Amino acid sequence: MNKKKFSLNEWLSYQSNVHSKTVDLGLERVALVAQRMGIDSMPCPVITVAGTNGKGSTIAFLQSIYTAAGYQVGTYTSPHMLRYNERICIGGRECSDELLCESFARIEEARADISLSYFEFGTLAALDLFVRAKTLDVVLLEVGLGGRLDAVNIVDTDIAVVTSISLDHTEWLGSDLNSIGYEKAGIFRAGIPAVFGSLDLPQSIADYANILGTPLYVLGQHFDYQCTDSRWRWHSQNESAEALPPPGLFGAVQYQNAATALMVVALLVQQLNVTDCQRNQGVSEASLIGRYQHVPGSVETILDIAHNVESAQKLVQSLNSRPSKGKTHLVLGMLVDKDIVNVVKVLSEVVDCWYLCGLQVERGASIEYLKANFVTALPHTHAQVFLDVKAAYTAAESAADGLDRIIVCGSTYAVAAFLIEE
Repeated sequence: MNKKKFSLNEWLSYQSNVHSKTVDLGLERVALVAQRMGIDSMPCPVITVAGTNGKGSTIAFLQSIYTAAGYQVGTYTSPHMLRYNERICIGGRECSDELLCESFARIEEARADISLSYFEFGTLAALDLFVRAKTLDVVLLEVGLGGRLDAVNIVDTDIAVVTSISLDHTEWLGSDLNSIGYEKAGIFRAGIPAVFGSLDLPQSIADYANILGTPLYVLGQHFDYQCTDSRWRWHSQNESAEALPPPGLFGAVQYQNAATALMVVALLVQQLNVTDCQRNQGVSEASLIGRYQHVPGSVETILDIAHNVESAQKLVQSLNSRPSKGKTHLVLGMLVDKDIVNVVKVLSEVVDCWYLCGLQVERGASIEYLKANFVTALPHTHAQVFLDVKAAYTAAESAADGLDRIIVCGSTYAVAAFLIEE
């Protein structure tokens, strides 16, 4: 079949099956194809964002701030929520099926006998489309997994960001925080500033920066923020921003992500000037599907992709900051390779009624597997079980009254399944 006539879905199906491994960390193959295509460097500043949690939110703040300042922004993020096109945006617009298919055809021709994974195809497409756009002022690249060996790391960055470090993807990145931190710090470059957006800095990241000669700016040491009832304050060693508007993304953790983004903006001010008014507008207008997202209805519904222990803790923190007058009903669907037991234990602090559901996706935990892990975590707690998110949410909605709230969380796929049904 002539691949040049593939639809987007046909291309994605092809990419899912053409490579022997779903995850294949390493830069040699993807870097060689990028060099052949002339897309291994960007014609504008690049901000590369790694971390266990907070990557998408930090990029959302940066995209919103630079857009408010009048800059053309290219963003590459993953995974997508509803459409693959969400992964690659230029000037705030998702790339069309046509542009993506044309790029995939160019990649297929350039790769020849070099095998590429699904994620590597997507990364090359993003770089290809950014270079061809010719109008971009800044490119934001989200690391898919780790950092050192992730495909986006073939491009040198102008600012490297690590949002946070916690235990996740341990089968690929290591079983302790220092090992994971080392992999994330692999996006650092000698003499190029890096930002760490959490208070808990692994020693491996500090050591990596010191060896490379990377200026490292750490939350709580080189920049910080303080919140009041309606406004908040950000400051670094050289400047401060007073009376900032609440972040457009909801949840207590978003102040931390916004503060990280503001440190990046401050470091790049010589290349990308942003006024106070533009900065404030960008912070307040940032938006992102599935991050403490409120859904209007007769019962308050909150969607959050919390899928590991740290993100579950942040969700609990946000829920505790706005206590419910009634019960909290939680619809939970997770992937089989996540720490289900400890995520359930963390969430149990705020949950009154549990609705477990299977996820019909690759790596999705079956309802039997999810229930077994739930029983391990909370052996004396009752949970209802359902085959899918729709059935679980319908049951929760029927049981809830106007004072209650429903949370849908555990995975991007759980939130996506809810939104698709809507």
